[in-house]
Amino acid sequence: METNLLFEFTVNKPEKTVYITREFAAELPLVWDAFTKKELLDQWVAPKPWSAKTKYMNFEVGGRRFYAMVSPEGLERWSIQEYTAITPKTNFKMYNTFADAEENRELPGSAWEYNFSEQNGITKVHITIVNESLTRFEKMIEMGFELGFKMSIDNLEQLLASLLNK
Repeated sequence: METNLLFEFTVNKPEKTVYITREFAAELPLVWDAFTKKELLDQWVAPKPWSAKTKYMNFEVGGRRFYAMVSPEGLERWSIQEYTAITPKTNFKMYNTFADAEENRELPGSAWEYNFSEQNGITKVHITIVNESLTRFEKMIEMGFELGFKMSIDNLEQLLASLLNK
């Protein structure tokens, strides 16, 4: 596994925005699938020891993913992601809100944009997360989003390596 891959995580409080750039030692189609297919997402998106479970996912414009992060004790933290734009293997956008198990939303939410590019077998993913409120932004940071995201990305790197070695 390459260890010199780019990982940048920048927080801009006045803009209520998080900017993330990460490189992966895998070709773009595989990385794209890892971000857009529930059977792959559920294998990496939750920081360990938590796990992820997707109740349903329809990856198309206007479609949604309803999933939970599940603690080792069984506590479920649900989210709804609504896909607002998709350009295959290049870009997708979604609106994310926390929710309860009955899909009642906890507003405000955040807008996420993912951009994918590949050069020489290295795929770069740029993620921009714009929060609708400063309160939500601050809560997300206080809850350990940066560390949790880094842990999830490490899971993804391990998953990609295992898929490449099959």
